[in-house]
Amino acid sequence: MKRKYILAAAICLSICALAGCQETPKESIVREKGADSIKNYQSEEPEDAGNAGDAGNAGGTAAKSLRESLGAPEHYKNQESYEDGRLVIETDAEVILPEVSSMNTYAVAAKEVNQELIDHFTKAFFEGDKVYHMYSYTQWTKEDYQKDITNLKKYKAEGNLDPYEYGKDENGELYFDIDAQIARDEEEMKSAPDEVVKEEVKPAFGIEWVSGKGSEEQTEVDEDSFWGMVETSHGVYSYQISYVLAPDLTVKITKKRDDVQDSREFTSWVEGQYLLDAEGADQDHMSEETMQKLADISLADAQKAAEEAVDRLGWDWKVYGWDYALFRHGENGTNEDTVLDGGYYFHFARVLDGVPVTFTSSYGGGLEDMDSTLTPWGYERCEVIVGDDGIQEVEIMNPYEVGEVQTEHVKLMDFDSIIKIYEQMMEVTNADMADFEKQRTFHIRKIALGYSRIYDPTTDSDTGLMVPVWDFFGGFDVETDEGSDKNNGEHATQSFMTINAIDGTVIDRGLGY
Repeated sequence: MKRKYILAAAICLSICALAGCQETPKESIVREKGADSIKNYQSEEPEDAGNAGDAGNAGGTAAKSLRESLGAPEHYKNQESYEDGRLVIETDAEVILPEVSSMNTYAVAAKEVNQELIDHFTKAFFEGDKVYHMYSYTQWTKEDYQKDITNLKKYKAEGNLDPYEYGKDENGELYFDIDAQIARDEEEMKSAPDEVVKEEVKPAFGIEWVSGKGSEEQTEVDEDSFWGMVETSHGVYSYQISYVLAPDLTVKITKKRDDVQDSREFTSWVEGQYLLDAEGADQDHMSEETMQKLADISLADAQKAAEEAVDRLGWDWKVYGWDYALFRHGENGTNEDTVLDGGYYFHFARVLDGVPVTFTSSYGGGLEDMDSTLTPWGYERCEVIVGDDGIQEVEIMNPYEVGEVQTEHVKLMDFDSIIKIYEQMMEVTNADMADFEKQRTFHIRKIALGYSRIYDPTTDSDTGLMVPVWDFFGGFDVETDEGSDKNNGEHATQSFMTINAIDGTVIDRGLGY
């Protein structure tokens, strides 16, 4: 989905304890990651856990919370300046911990992808509904081609030869040739059907279909993907399952819309955080009141609809957070004129013994460089968009099979030690920004302890370990020769630093380890 991740900044708040400019250290205090460090994970009984069962009785003592045992405050505030003031790390963050006395590590693997899993998804979201092959269902009829021809001729008559703003090539020629497209439409219309011939199918891999026409006709087989359309009592949905990039699995469900007049026009759902946190005259911004009005459904009703759908999977996924969602069209940014619909975006996360897997905007499963021969494995994700006429989109990626506890009551580093690593590594990992930016100021607004999956793609690409981690969420201001962007980070889901809470190693969210 085409999104503009608006990088915006706020005017720096005055902070009493403002440190002076410092030079970036050449060495990190973080130890190397690897299998050896994982083997050294130690168990540690929660303080006073032995007497926890006697709590409430005479002389009984409740186990300490993680906040108490780790010495974590409710709020943390600090500001540091580096590289002659061109890099500023401003931390003014709520510190969030699960309400438990200890955490474990768990074995985790990619869920086996087979017909049983496909049937499980189909039953959860489309039980009793008719499913059709997407190729036949979405084939254009004579009426569709005539509509497109009329639309293109209208653009041309108005002098608009680049209606979709594709731009020009290095020779100044338009990428989109409107006359050539009209000619193709007229030729295709000759053999197009008068009406759609729908082919009912059972969702599965290996479905055959025919592409091309005449002498170019050939049989295709979707060996590791499924493309369908589903007719339900509350609308028509596309239903896609892809295992092309195994072990990564993606399930995408999208409601077919009737308010998009031109199928070539760019459309997308935009998350409200990028509009709420943006500051600056040249950036898209929208108030929370406006987004609420555009949603035209209560948050409670939307969340109920999302939870009912996801609960049918039976995987103990709970709502981790929510955001506003706006459906926009065209190339003119996100504003009331370009927004066709509104709703709510729900992020779901797995919960293990009362502790959620931390949701971030990172998908994981990246490669260290383009020459890598490793097979990546992305994070488990579940996101649902709900509008006033029901579920608009569902995206599920890489569901886990959680195994046994590997280290019970794992020993965690205290909060002060984690903060020292965070503050040093923020400057180490961002020191080179000063080479091509005039100024960058990070605004860290939330510090959260939860679970994250790590793995070693050099040995195994579909098994890993669920470990406790600290994430540091926020936004940043940036100023370059080309201009500036500002994002205050108040609603951000981007984590700028992820630290293993057990051994202090830094986890690259983009890579997933």
